[in-house]
Amino acid sequence: MPTIAIVGAGSGLGLSIARRFGREGFAVALVSRTQANVDELAEELGKDGIDAAGFAADATDTRALGAGFAGITARFGPVEVLSFSPSAPGDPRLRPVTATEVTLADVLPQLDFYLGGGIAAVQQVLPGMTERGSGTIIFTTGGTSANPGMRPAFASIAIGAGALRTYALSLHAAVAGDGVHVAHVPLSTWIGQGGPETQPDTIAEHYWSLYTRREGAEHPYVALP
Repeated sequence: MPTIAIVGAGSGLGLSIARRFGREGFAVALVSRTQANVDELAEELGKDGIDAAGFAADATDTRALGAGFAGITARFGPVEVLSFSPSAPGDPRLRPVTATEVTLADVLPQLDFYLGGGIAAVQQVLPGMTERGSGTIIFTTGGTSANPGMRPAFASIAIGAGALRTYALSLHAAVAGDGVHVAHVPLSTWIGQGGPETQPDTIAEHYWSLYTRREGAEHPYVALP
């Protein structure tokens, strides 16, 4: 049974991605900062007959993330798909700051959160993927990572997310010949706040299609009012 690890798992899009892959026979490893949260998600998935377990780890804490992925490997075996979709609502270090007011002190936490967390997560799975000659890594950010001008008030976030995007596109090119597909999804939507195209289950289909097609480095999803 293949395994998908979802770093930044939550009750919205993360849970929908877990369900979509779980329906196709994937085991699901849910990773977020709070054990109680991922345990609750795993219980929900279990009601659907999906083999799932939660692992508490902060992606910016390399040691904790390593321990979390060691637990994933022990429980499920190697990770076939990594979904990295960082989210930390309410964290004051990651507040939006405009381009005219942003300082280095505003940007460094964003870089640590997005880029640092992404690199740390990849390091947990990429060696095994390249050795096996198979695997998929999907990064998710907001649409400002690819188009920072769409929300200039979010410049501090766009800088961090944009750095992760650059890493994702670079990694795509670097491992394309190793059987590993790396993709970036810039989401331009308010998840769950609009028509059917904004609903997490609908968006999750975009991820399944991306996984099955294994084409291209960037796959934007746009559903704006």
